[in-house]
Amino acid sequence: MDSRPGRSRNPYELTDESPVYVISVAAQLSGLHPQTLRQYDRLGLVSPDRTAGRGRRYSARDIELLRTVQALSQDEGINLAGIKRIIELEHQVAALQQRVAELSAAVDGAAMAMQQREAQVHASYRRDLVPYQDVQQASALVVWRPKRGE
Repeated sequence: MDSRPGRSRNPYELTDESPVYVISVAAQLSGLHPQTLRQYDRLGLVSPDRTAGRGRRYSARDIELLRTVQALSQDEGINLAGIKRIIELEHQVAALQQRVAELSAAVDGAAMAMQQREAQVHASYRRDLVPYQDVQQASALVVWRPKRGE
């Protein structure tokens, strides 16, 4: 079973990640020679799923990646090691973006919990208490007169 994230668990449900194309069809769809696909697989640029007999099965996403590798190589003049690094960095960026989204959701949840707790504390205040207001000593005058006869 494939351990890559996003793979479908239902074998009959086809997605962009479903490995359905044999190497000859994948080569035709990507516009590359089958030997080029084997080379990309050996270099770790595009790693298709394998059948029980070790045959390669490419998904629609794999074919899109093959086209991207070819465009970077032919149009941009980037060597295969550079393309591999670009792909690794794109995967890293995607993972980091997912982690940021998870942490952002956790922060939002913690802020909501804190606001609810604060509201509970405010609701628990005794209403018969009057808030203390500090009186400035310089503005107050107190006159004391002793009682006579004591």
